[in-house]
Amino acid sequence: MRMKDKVALISGAASGMGAATARLFAREGAKAVVVADILDGDGAVVVAEIEKAGGRASYVHLDVTDEAQWQQAVDHTMAAHGGLHVLVNNAGISGSAEQDLYDTAAWNRLMGINSTGVFLGMKYGIAAMRKTGQGGSVINLSSISGIVGQGYLHVGYNASKGAVRLITKAGAAQHGKEGIRVNSVHPGLMPPMRTSGRTADPVARAKTLKGVPMGRAGEVDEVAYAILFLASDESSYVTGTELVVDGGWTAV
Repeated sequence: MRMKDKVALISGAASGMGAATARLFAREGAKAVVVADILDGDGAVVVAEIEKAGGRASYVHLDVTDEAQWQQAVDHTMAAHGGLHVLVNNAGISGSAEQDLYDTAAWNRLMGINSTGVFLGMKYGIAAMRKTGQGGSVINLSSISGIVGQGYLHVGYNASKGAVRLITKAGAAQHGKEGIRVNSVHPGLMPPMRTSGRTADPVARAKTLKGVPMGRAGEVDEVAYAILFLASDESSYVTGTELVVDGGWTAV
């Protein structure tokens, strides 16, 4: 039970990697998992699945660009479950559906959801961990696109994911003495997101796979297990680092 006695809040947890992480945390004995998303129906399904399997979960509506909603989500977590030990900033959107790779509206949207959403999560989540008084672990979802550039994505996607990488390091430096660890996870080619464009195209995916040493795309559960490691006490001396889950793509 790697999450025993831990309360976790996960943004973007109604689908994909977030939902996989929520289910895994519950299976690993989390005291409670808070599923946060804008997809209320899908989020309720994830909560129901967790509860049916014997876990404890609740849902909260969260637009990660809305500061007041972050405050409400964290307040809900503290009131309903008595503390916060793990925050997973998972919510994000793809930059591969944009035709104009310098579209200003897309830049603002990508930076708002992918970067400002993480900033706000850390702002309120870390404050709650301080109140809980037991340290904590923040896991921020970046991407291999936060490490290297690609020619087929809106520049805002690379910029936003790069910002996540460095706000993670800043958070680790600032909060290490409080026992609060901050790390980032960098997935490679994964199943398409709802917001994916070119990266969902089978021809484009096949081309990308040629550069992956393992020769396949990743699965959401493989990312969830990486997040679990960083959330658990097994990673108690790990902070400010990047955990890359990409089948070796950035190694070549």
